[in-house]
Formats: sequence, structure tokens, C-alpha cells
Amino acid sequence: MTTEPSILEQARSRLKEIVEHENLMNAEVSVWVKPLTPEEAIGNPERRDFPIIIGKERMIEATVLGARGHAFTDSPRALSGTVAQVLELGLDTSPDRAVFVATLNAVLRHLDRVTGTVHCKDEDPEHCAREIAALLLERYGRVEVGLVGLNPAIAERLVDTFGAEHTRITDLNRDNIGRPRFGVEIWDGGGRTEELIDASDVLVVTGTTLVNGTFDAIHRRALLAGKHFIPYGVTASGVCELMGMERVCPRGQDG
Repeated sequence: MTTEPSILEQARSRLKEIVEHENLMNAEVSVWVKPLTPEEAIGNPERRDFPIIIGKERMIEATVLGARGHAFTDSPRALSGTVAQVLELGLDTSPDRAVFVATLNAVLRHLDRVTGTVHCKDEDPEHCAREIAALLLERYGRVEVGLVGLNPAIAERLVDTFGAEHTRITDLNRDNIGRPRFGVEIWDGGGRTEELIDASDVLVVTGTTLVNGTFDAIHRRALLAGKHFIPYGVTASGVCELMGMERVCPRGQDG
């Protein structure tokens, strides 16, 4: 039985076509990928419990012809090369996936194919969370909501909007698993995400799943179960654009 290529492999194939058409494949395009400090990535928000601030994740930034693209990862690394070299990276490790995703975002931003490739700063993450919760309530009503990946601002607003009894959250950070946040126990994303999907009507999924390698399994399960599947954040900007998926990121900035 033939295995369908992963979402990232499909996105890479589409990006190659675009890069070749735009004559960027063999051009001397510099790609600088560097981990950002928390202040560089999201400024100085009042709340201090974001994963990037407490040191569990880092943001990397790719720059292609002056355009910037961000990606969250727990395994950051730096790279300098060409777009063609990035397209040849393997996609089987988190560091390489992070470099590819950030570069994909930067390339599409340079070509004006996508917006919101740079993370919002200061108090914008709080405004973003409120707007996401309001959007879901307006569109779907008072439904069961599943949040894949603990973003504390979004989690708090979902609980405020839908109620703790109607909100489920999974995460991969061992420090969060089993602990209550905003009245909701954080489930182990490594073992209970399917349970979350089955119990939810709407899934709000962090784009970081593209980097940590869990996106495809979550996406397949959600489609089979007939659930609404909405990636959020800057990390997913380019992939969602290329794959025709909805993404929610109200406050993402243009790099």
C-alpha cells in the first residue's frame, strides 16, 4: 500500500514548483536562520507563562530577500545557505523541519503569497486569544473545544468563553501534563490527543505540530472523525496557504 506523503513533503513539492517558477531555486538567496530571544520573538507581554518565556520553546527566524518567517521549535538551530539547500533538507528531525517551515514562510512572504509570518508582540497575544475565542463562538456556537498545544492566553480565553467543562487541552511538555490550568486538566498529548479529538467538535491546533512531527496524525484523525480542524499561529502560515487549509492568527505580523 502506498503511503501518502506527509503534509510537509507535499508542501515542499509545491514550494519547489513556486521557487522554480520565480527563478529563486538557483539564485544566490541568503537564508539566515537564528533562534530569537523571547523579547525578540514576542516582546514583553504582561503575562509571563508563555512557553517561549519560560524556556520550553524557541522561535527561529528565516530571512529570504528581506522577508521574514517564524517557526516555533524546542530544537532550534542556525543555518545560512540558499533556498535550494533548504529544500534539500530531510524532514525527519525537528531542527530540520523548523528550518524548512521558517524558510517556507519567509519565501511565501517575499512573494506576497501569505501574510502574518512574524509573531505578534507585547499585549497582542492577549488580544489574539480573545479574537480566536470570539470567532469560534460566533461561527460554531457553544460547542466542545479541543486545544492541541497549551498556549496559555488562548486556553484561558477558551475556558472563559466555552467553560472548563467544554474545553479540553493536550500538551507535550511534561511540566504541564496532569496539572490544572484555568480549571482544565492538561492531558498528555502523546497519549490522549485522540481522546481529545473524539470529545471535541472544534479543534484548535498549534502550528508547532508541523515542526514536532505530530501534525499529520492529528489531522488524519480529525478528518476521519468529521471534526472542524483549525491550525493557529505563525508557524503554520505557509503550509496552510500551500495546502488550502484555514489558519487562524488574528495578530500575526508581516515580516
